[in-house]
Amino acid sequence: MKLIVAIIQPFKLEDVRDALMQVGVTGMTVTEVKGCGHQKGHTEIYRGAEYAVNFLPKVKVEVAVPANLVDGVFDALAKTARTGHIGDGKIFVMDIVRTMRIRTGETDAAAL
Repeated sequence: MKLIVAIIQPFKLEDVRDALMQVGVTGMTVTEVKGCGHQKGHTEIYRGAEYAVNFLPKVKVEVAVPANLVDGVFDALAKTARTGHIGDGKIFVMDIVRTMRIRTGETDAAAL
């Protein structure tokens, strides 16, 4: 089992959700986050005062999948979230040692 975490542009969320559903993902966790990287932020003017926006809004998508779905999910995320511009995000793949569906007590792959 693997946990795939993707940090993406907020406007790409619906496209990413649709693409993940097509490759067999049945559930995901989505969190609004802020971050900085190569994009570096920018300056804005509010009521005549200029200020720096160092952390930009992003969306974190977390998906737990069986090992056989990792490549399909990874490719779907990479293809769908890409705009070709700086700030598209990152994808991380991590091992899941153990999992349980609390309601039923199912563990590991059955809990996904």
